[in-house]
Amino acid sequence: MANPTGEQFELTRGGARAVVTEIGAGLRAFEINRVPYLETFGEDSAPPKAAGQVLLPWPNRTRDARWTHDGEPQELKITEPDRGNAIHGLVRDREWELLEHGEWFIRLAVDVGADPGWPVPLRAEITYELAPRGLTVTHEVRNEGDAPVGFGLGTHPYLRLGDIPTDELTLTLAASRVRPHVAGQSWPFGPEQDVAGTEYDLGGGRIVGGLDLDTAFGGLVPYDDGRHHHLLHHHDTTLDVWTDPDFAWVQVFTPADFPGRGRAVAVEPMTCPPDALNSGTDLIELEPGTSWRGSWGILVDIR
Repeated sequence: MANPTGEQFELTRGGARAVVTEIGAGLRAFEINRVPYLETFGEDSAPPKAAGQVLLPWPNRTRDARWTHDGEPQELKITEPDRGNAIHGLVRDREWELLEHGEWFIRLAVDVGADPGWPVPLRAEITYELAPRGLTVTHEVRNEGDAPVGFGLGTHPYLRLGDIPTDELTLTLAASRVRPHVAGQSWPFGPEQDVAGTEYDLGGGRIVGGLDLDTAFGGLVPYDDGRHHHLLHHHDTTLDVWTDPDFAWVQVFTPADFPGRGRAVAVEPMTCPPDALNSGTDLIELEPGTSWRGSWGILVDIR
């Protein structure tokens, strides 16, 4: 049986190491001095729970797998069959073209547009660049068609701090708004609301063991550097997931059954909220022949 993630591309720089997959251009591993800072999986295994995957041309879900482009109804493939939605875009199972691969960086590309329900062709590139204490991920998307289109992009890393149990970690989000999770419904998101005074206020930090989330957060508050910073912390170690301003949303998912680990925590940078193809909220609009570029990354701080 063919490897479900294709060829494995290793990056090293100092004590840092990362592994990127050919199928989906996903991030399978990231570690420093052999301490893992992302949940990983076997190279001959499919990514569990979308671990490390790139979500394009929409992150999260499109409700009922339907949307409208330029007045024309579009019907996407249903990829969340128990709820009837289209989830996490079109490129997770694609073989990405290798453009460059150095010791500590890699650049890959993929074309989007030959799929039911997506009428405008896009060309996407991704660059992973390793540093001694971190990783920068840069995305570029170009409209290769003859009509304007709005799209969204996200990623799906599950964070960890070595072998410290996930339930003992503290999560801090730079978010002032939330779309709460609604269990037991085909559309699992409630109306947007302020986090102030609610269980969703993570601005001061919350222990992950007290959280049960599959939840979209917005209203992100930038730091002095203009970026958003979401932090996972334990004692003297902090994992900083930073994003450029265009990543205006973040999804947090805390499943209890990640293979080999039990509790896990995904902090998913997203440029738009769930169902943005229908709502239009924070979609990135591209005219024909134009491109968008944005970055996010991971930085490990040990004091």
